[in-house]
Amino acid sequence: MTMTTATTATAATTANADTAPEVWKDATRSPGERVEALMGLMSLPEKIAQLYGVWVGIDNTDGEMAPHQHEFTSLPVEWDELVKVGMGQLTRPFGTAPVDVAKGAAILAAAQRSIMAAGRWGIPAVVHEEILTGLAAWQAGVYPSPLCWGATFDPELVERMGAQIGATMRRLGIHQGLAPVLDVARDLRWGRVEETIGEDPVLVGTIGSAYVRGVQSAGVIATLKHFVGYSASKGGRNLAPVSAGRREIADVLLPPFEMALRAGAGSVMNSYADIDGTPVAADPALLTDQLRDRYGFTGTVVADYFSVAFLQTLHNVAESPADAARLALTAGIDVELPTVNCFGPPLVEAVERGEVDIALIDRALRRVLLQKCELGLLDEGWAPEPPVLDEEGEIVLDDADVRALAGDIARRSVVLLRNTPGTLPLAPGLKLAVVGPRADTPQAMMGCYSFPMHVGVHHPDTGMGIEVPTLVDALRADPAGYDVRYAQGVPVLGGDDEGIAAAVAAAAGADVCVAVLGDQAGLFGRGTSGEGCDASGLGLPGRQEELLEAVLATGTPVVLVLLVGRPYELGRQIDRLAAVVCGFFPGEEGAAALADVLSGRANPAGRLPVSFPRDGGNQPATYLGAPLALRSEVSNVDPTALFAFGHGLSYAPVTWAGVTGGESWTTDGTIDVRVTLRNETERESSEVVQVYLHDPVAEVARPVQSLLAAHRVDLAPGETREVALTIHADQTSYTGASWRRQVDPGAVELRVGASSADIRETIAVTMTGPRRQVGFDRVMQATVTTE
Repeated sequence: MTMTTATTATAATTANADTAPEVWKDATRSPGERVEALMGLMSLPEKIAQLYGVWVGIDNTDGEMAPHQHEFTSLPVEWDELVKVGMGQLTRPFGTAPVDVAKGAAILAAAQRSIMAAGRWGIPAVVHEEILTGLAAWQAGVYPSPLCWGATFDPELVERMGAQIGATMRRLGIHQGLAPVLDVARDLRWGRVEETIGEDPVLVGTIGSAYVRGVQSAGVIATLKHFVGYSASKGGRNLAPVSAGRREIADVLLPPFEMALRAGAGSVMNSYADIDGTPVAADPALLTDQLRDRYGFTGTVVADYFSVAFLQTLHNVAESPADAARLALTAGIDVELPTVNCFGPPLVEAVERGEVDIALIDRALRRVLLQKCELGLLDEGWAPEPPVLDEEGEIVLDDADVRALAGDIARRSVVLLRNTPGTLPLAPGLKLAVVGPRADTPQAMMGCYSFPMHVGVHHPDTGMGIEVPTLVDALRADPAGYDVRYAQGVPVLGGDDEGIAAAVAAAAGADVCVAVLGDQAGLFGRGTSGEGCDASGLGLPGRQEELLEAVLATGTPVVLVLLVGRPYELGRQIDRLAAVVCGFFPGEEGAAALADVLSGRANPAGRLPVSFPRDGGNQPATYLGAPLALRSEVSNVDPTALFAFGHGLSYAPVTWAGVTGGESWTTDGTIDVRVTLRNETERESSEVVQVYLHDPVAEVARPVQSLLAAHRVDLAPGETREVALTIHADQTSYTGASWRRQVDPGAVELRVGASSADIRETIAVTMTGPRRQVGFDRVMQATVTTE
């Protein structure tokens, strides 16, 4: 568009400039009317100012910033000059450095008043923070990691957590949270597996949607990330190219986003990756055609941090910051985060030169202002609320309610992988040797996007800000009266023979050895799990496997407790381990939860959201493999999982008393699967009923089985319950040879069981009727009733 046309278009929006001030502030008018009126009054710099964030207080010294980001953190002008034209977003005022919460809230309110006073229109900024394991702020509670959410198979519990996080955000004046991560785990070597909910799109979408509903129930915005393909990187390397095919993207990677968009998610963040050579940040086919036109998304698309600038500096598809801005805006990115690089003066100048269409600015601005209007930020008289302090003049973000819910999720997520008779639960009074690098450190409980591990590690003198007991602490204080002797053995990485010898001595003199092994969460190589902490193999990090072999050699029964961000291979030790318990970074109450499970006060209830490999050399591999992905006679490599997706043992196994299914199923209808469960034990128990689809004949090679529905059922001692899962034919759809999503007639199997490898009943049924094509409006989740 030429500047003449751009000027005409802008003039058209200002035809009613005389009355516009009353219109855009008038809360009785529609948001659309208000936004159009305001846009007509704004200058080009004021418009563009609404399209970027500003990150105040970030330290760009080495170690504080991620690679490739240091040069992008300085502001183009001083704050007082910057705010004269307004500001779209404020980046992480609580999550950049440790700050007293009450002081931080007061500073944020002052910053908002400064922004409103400086600009002509008095528009406040949207404030965003990371919220993956709770609000990433000093002294805020740390909930279990997303893999733990998946392990609960309990969306209602996760929704409660989301609501608690959203309420904390609202209380502090935070409008937008950067979570959930809806990437489906594809390669366990990828460092960010710990941020995913699991390896199955139905599980990821179900749990992720619950989190979105919870967060947004507080009147704030959840941000879906990373749209799309980020987890399918080559070699499991962070920010690496993606060569996923269209069908994998459509049938595995996109469905969780579709489900969460239906849950009302207000914002989406792009993936850093390029897919078959096209960076997502510059791909209108994904960010506009797919997200906007097919899915009907009307919220904002925000750039993953510095991804607009990366179009020039990493992807080499832009020749200048202004060119990068043009590509991103054309693709459909509305807001540059975390701070202004390409959407500032370079973009203003490019529009004025006629190199960037003013219509792209107005399109993004309209979305940003509509969201601000919906948040109440355009209302007459809006002002930042002063922080509500307690009697001591403080704001407590880690109160009893937070810790109670964090504990509930942690207990629900602990997975018992193996248990030989008589090992667990541990009898009272046992002499325990607790060894391993994860046994006596609070860091073992937290993932890389928790505040203590993401920011706090750079400020060791400040203190963690919250109480996070270790497993050694919890076992020593346990009511069961254990006699605990601790020896680290080796750190996560490194160590020496002397340390291993001390652990062996402790194990040899104990009734049971509890080996607590796993990961150190970190960022960009400063850990063994987390963003930029990818693995070349799946052996336990450092000398931990050597330590495990040494304590096994003592003959003392060994209970392995894994505190990890990804599954590791255990095939060489599994038959010699007395028991194996897994906790995926279970948060601030993780140690208490693990002690409850080990002692038997809590019945282990978690189920694996990701498969455990027998041999890590088989990556990438998930349970969603087509027939050629299974073990065969034409290869000597066996990819069969050691512990399958959905697996989890119990101290009180539930009896499956019956499984029945409907006899007919039309291609546009539903089928009921009924499962009768009975708890014949003397303690409370829980089961996760899982229904998988097997399609013997299809147009394309499909996974041998894939999850259709899962539902957790809790049973009191002696209780019998029936669960009915109503599954719609749409849930069997897949991307066919024509690249359209279709439901086929013909024979299928519904495999019903306690895991993907523990099928209790197979229901053979023939789907009748015509082949149907379905779209975004298809049914994606089963409905469940219990009696």
